[in-house]
Amino acid sequence: MNLANRITLARIFLAPIFMVIIVINIPYGELIAAAFFIIAASTDGLDGYIARKNKQVTNFGKFLDPLADKLLITAALFTLVWMKELGPIIAFIIISREFAVTGLRVIAASEGIVIAASKWGKIKTIMQIIAISALTINAGLADTNVAFLQWFLNFFRVDIIAYVSLILAVILTIFSGLDYFYKNRHVIKKGTL
Repeated sequence: MNLANRITLARIFLAPIFMVIIVINIPYGELIAAAFFIIAASTDGLDGYIARKNKQVTNFGKFLDPLADKLLITAALFTLVWMKELGPIIAFIIISREFAVTGLRVIAASEGIVIAASKWGKIKTIMQIIAISALTINAGLADTNVAFLQWFLNFFRVDIIAYVSLILAVILTIFSGLDYFYKNRHVIKKGTL
């Protein structure tokens, strides 16, 4: 297994760490969890860069990379719903799209076709990462009395960033899902024959 795929696997293992840090309810847990989430999410660009630079792009990596993204995002969404920082309908929309696209990839794989992440899928993932990070940071800052952190919350308006990025993430989630199915409709037609 090459380095890029190992980094992708590390992203998968960081997802439950994010959840556990919040669930065990430690001081500044949301902020610590946000840091873990941001670190995990940043490995997405790193693994792709390493794979391309070392000419080690593999079908396994093309499959594993979006799966790692989905597991990380899904773990974070479940946790945010549990924290009451995110409505379950929004989480359902995002997770449903992820399952649908994964199903499309499975059908394509059974036909020997690998569907790599699209431009819109990547933009959607970035917006979801921003929204989840901002929601988690906002929850952590709202529970603290530390003056510097309160200043940070008010200066950067993390609450507005969270709200706007979440709306954009939902729109891009729906659009990119439709885009995947439209561009790969031949896979669905072939699979139903």
